[in-house]
Amino acid sequence: MAIEEHIVPFARMEPHADGELLRAAAERIKKSCEALLFIASEPLSTRSIAKLTGEDEKVVALALQRLEEEYAQRGIVVREAGGGYRFATSPEARAAVEAYLLPAKTTLSPQAMETLAIVAHLQPTTKSEIESIRGVNSDSVVATLLDRNLIAEAGRKDVVGRPVLYETTQFFLESFGLRSLDDLPPLDVERAVLERNNAP
Repeated sequence: MAIEEHIVPFARMEPHADGELLRAAAERIKKSCEALLFIASEPLSTRSIAKLTGEDEKVVALALQRLEEEYAQRGIVVREAGGGYRFATSPEARAAVEAYLLPAKTTLSPQAMETLAIVAHLQPTTKSEIESIRGVNSDSVVATLLDRNLIAEAGRKDVVGRPVLYETTQFFLESFGLRSLDDLPPLDVERAVLERNNAP
């Protein structure tokens, strides 16, 4: 991380304006950041870590950068996902980890992936809206995605029958390495519907 140094009057110098002070503060809280990432059940933002450690966000950002560099070649890495930072398994260890965690649930079917993509782009959305795009009953794939914690119920739509709305979860973002829904690739829903309706 590049540190810009400015010569300013001592009385107006901001905390950690000096590069050495910034690096020293980052080193001092690095173990605390490491411990917080280890025990957290969800990604932690730099703001959250700054509040917990009583440090400036710039210091936290530098400490996280140091941790990311130190863990880069290990089986556990520091990953930015879901608007924060967390420990995650290295992509190189994915096969072994999945073999341990998901012996009965290997990969999602193409139908489930298609449904998940629809929910991700249209959320919150109903099962009937999903089926209007897919052209087939989606009870089974929706149940699978709920079971995997990739989608969750998000209330009910204010229309006749009040159907259940579905949205993706934090686990979905983490599983696909997304920082936020803004990282999703574009999906032309209207084109998908048209192609489905014109299919023989």
